[in-house]
Amino acid sequence: MSVLKVIEILGNSTDSFEDAIQNVINEASKSVRNIKSVYVQDMQVSVKEGKISEYRVNAKVTFGIVGE
Repeated sequence: MSVLKVIEILGNSTDSFEDAIQNVINEASKSVRNIKSVYVQDMQVSVKEGKISEYRVNAKVTFGIVGE
């Protein structure tokens, strides 16, 4: 039997949504083991002078806490 936990993390990047998601995984990996999946709940951008200045994601990270 596996027991999973879900945490919500906000990530950002000046490069892309993909990079923002990778930043979420990188930061979560510092304190969480056994990451199983990342669900991107929301995506948004900040705009300055008519151009995208920052990509943001609201992600739910699922990881195992018991069993495999």
